[in-house]
Amino acid sequence: MASLGGLVRLVTRNAGVLGNVSRSGIRRTAVTFSVNHRASLAATEDRSRSILPQVKPVRPMLCYSTTSQKQSIKQIEERVLKVVAAYDKISADKLDLNSHFIEDLGLDSLDHVEVIMAMEDEFGFEIPDRDAERLTKPAEIVRYIADKEDVYE
Repeated sequence: MASLGGLVRLVTRNAGVLGNVSRSGIRRTAVTFSVNHRASLAATEDRSRSILPQVKPVRPMLCYSTTSQKQSIKQIEERVLKVVAAYDKISADKLDLNSHFIEDLGLDSLDHVEVIMAMEDEFGFEIPDRDAERLTKPAEIVRYIADKEDVYE
């Protein structure tokens, strides 16, 4: 509204340049504009109040790493192996930290992507595609997560 008042002052100050237009006529036009503008804002707020309750909030990404303490490498290894073992296409007898997902465990590229997505859900951050392609063993995932969380032993 301050800019509108400045505009009114500028126009009324220069009203002599406009010829037949009186200063009071310009003020009335500016006031009418101001009142109409406020009414349209109020109507917009009323419409937004009626629309907003219908919008459902987006569920935030779950972050299971809620501890404020830093984890040890051993804890990260246990969590990674637990997530990988939970994947239904992996047999538990072949699984260790140095098992290759494709060569040793028999996963295909889609399965590898699903394992990486499970890691993202478990640790609460996104792993970029260029990094995910290089993470072909649980030990590499442990090293990657330890680097991201600044865990060094």
